[in-house]
Amino acid sequence: VQLQASGGGLVQAGGSLKLSCTASSSTFSRSSRGWFRQTPGKEREIVASISWREGSVYYADFVKGRFTISGDNAKNTVYLQMNSLKPEDTAVYYCAADTRPRRWSLSANNYDSWGQGTHVTVSS
Repeated sequence: VQLQASGGGLVQAGGSLKLSCTASSSTFSRSSRGWFRQTPGKEREIVASISWREGSVYYADFVKGRFTISGDNAKNTVYLQMNSLKPEDTAVYYCAADTRPRRWSLSANNYDSWGQGTHVTVSS
């Protein structure tokens, strides 16, 4: 599955951005999907994930109450709405899919399809 992420950019602290990730295949919408982020010198960390069942979502503690993950199966797209952005949210954000049937993982190691990354910069 090929993934194309977009929506990153430069925003002031307190502002909002909405990331989008569109897939080349409907397999994406039947998979668990996630957003991860990475800064130089650090490991890629999970930000949010939505399970293949749609009803379950996960948010890292550092984004709870500020970010929302959602999916549009008709468009094979997953979104990450980011509000109340902080300078520490600055990172490259990646979307990913775990295409294993009926599996949901929060570990980047289990996601087998990745987008190219989109840069988010939050200025203070």
